[in-house]
Amino acid sequence: MRPTTDHLQTRLNRTNLEAQGLPVGLSVIIAWLAGAMFMLSLAPYGYWILAIISPAMLYALLLPKMSNKRAFIIGEAYGMGLWCVGGFWLYTSIHDYGDTPAWLGLLAIAAMGLGMGLFHGFLALVFNRFVGRQPFAFAALWVVQEWLKTWLFTGFPWLFVGYAFTEQHWLSSLAPVAGVFAVSFVAVLLAASLVEAARRRAQYLIASAAFLLLSVALWLSHPQWTVPKGTPNLKVSLIQGNIPQDLKWLTEYQVETLRIYAKLSSTEWDRDLVMWPESSIPMFQTEAWPFISEMVKVAKDNGATWVTGIPYKDDAAFNPATDKYPPFYNSVIALGAQGEGLYKKQRLVPFGEYIPFEGALDLFPNLAGSQDIMSYSRGTADQAPLKVRGHNLGAAVCYEVAYPDTTRENAMGTDFMMTISNDAWFGTSAGPLQHLQMVQMRALETGRWFMRATNTGVTAIIDDQGRIVERAPQFKRLVLRGEVQARTGTTPFMRFGNWPILALVSLLLLLSFVGNRATRQAAKRRSAPTSLR
Repeated sequence: MRPTTDHLQTRLNRTNLEAQGLPVGLSVIIAWLAGAMFMLSLAPYGYWILAIISPAMLYALLLPKMSNKRAFIIGEAYGMGLWCVGGFWLYTSIHDYGDTPAWLGLLAIAAMGLGMGLFHGFLALVFNRFVGRQPFAFAALWVVQEWLKTWLFTGFPWLFVGYAFTEQHWLSSLAPVAGVFAVSFVAVLLAASLVEAARRRAQYLIASAAFLLLSVALWLSHPQWTVPKGTPNLKVSLIQGNIPQDLKWLTEYQVETLRIYAKLSSTEWDRDLVMWPESSIPMFQTEAWPFISEMVKVAKDNGATWVTGIPYKDDAAFNPATDKYPPFYNSVIALGAQGEGLYKKQRLVPFGEYIPFEGALDLFPNLAGSQDIMSYSRGTADQAPLKVRGHNLGAAVCYEVAYPDTTRENAMGTDFMMTISNDAWFGTSAGPLQHLQMVQMRALETGRWFMRATNTGVTAIIDDQGRIVERAPQFKRLVLRGEVQARTGTTPFMRFGNWPILALVSLLLLLSFVGNRATRQAAKRRSAPTSLR
């Protein structure tokens, strides 16, 4: 069968489209490298300029006319570079502590990069096919894909552009107004506008400058979204036990773990608050109750409040008629003098703290019922703050501090915030330092001081401006002492959440879609034969 004229024309048009950009292979390599370099903009490196260069490179690669397939591949390559390098800290957990062969660990990282790369793949596809090819649409799509990572398939909210500017207050001043996504939006808009300026289209750079001027104005005027509460600062001691991850959950090491924390705390009970890290008591509260009772007595005798991470088993919620096991939670408990409350972690780590798609294991005879044994339960969203010496203390356990909205909700009605973690899973990689950077951003967004107690680091005290006031070295057994200031009031981000920035990007995408559609229709009319007009 001979190809039709229409078929030949379609192939010719596609060839012309591809010819206008770089060769496909070269574009993919550059896109992968552009994504990979982004990691250097985050902690511990801090080359924030790369958080502008990296998205600018992707924008430049997507500007030439191309097929939707090619656009998707370029976006996917960028996303793979971003996650395979930026998320490589997961390899330590998979290989070193998961007893996984090196080749399989690397394959898992590649698979993770391939899956998470889909977010940028679809960003590039939508940018190429549905919206106007200009900076506002690109920055809006970037925010959408970051926001999707906070909830789609339970979410993995990591490697956001905004985090690169946590300590660059000329831009991070937007965080208490509209959150980390607003910082990402302006940074990516600036990146794309610089590309357009190089193409002698300066109007976009002028428009992005307006957002930059707003940010700088906020930085210079330094509005006090929250104010100090009229009580003395709280004297706190954060205990860093430095328990090796390969020993932490061994039954025979449990007593030694408790001994280490008790000894480190023995000189600290004259402080207002003594805080232990996530699961520093490596057994259920029912099993550790004699030890807990002794610690509570010491705390009360000295007028101190004790806050600790502990797995909590809720026997009261157990119904033998319907349940196989009582629900259990990754939790924080406040006890001692003027301390009370229990917080149950809401955001759980997939495959680490629960098995996704509950009930799916029951399809396999050998795994039926395993869900109940292997998974923590989720805490509800309406939990009251912990009570500490007349103050409300908001809590976030480990991974969930990466979720802006969850932390925002937990900060409502609080005087200060705390987060506990066990980042020993990730060794000396960049993961724990990226995690700390997220806590700094949460402090900016909520206008609250944060206390962060961890097993191996980074243990730190962070003020309401996201600045690290006190910081302990990693991988040392020690006590970090400091003071935290209670604050009252709400930032605009606490009041409205992500809705303002999501409304803005939705409006921009709608306008861009309508404008792009009108442009395409006009182009079709111009190219139509005179007899058909």
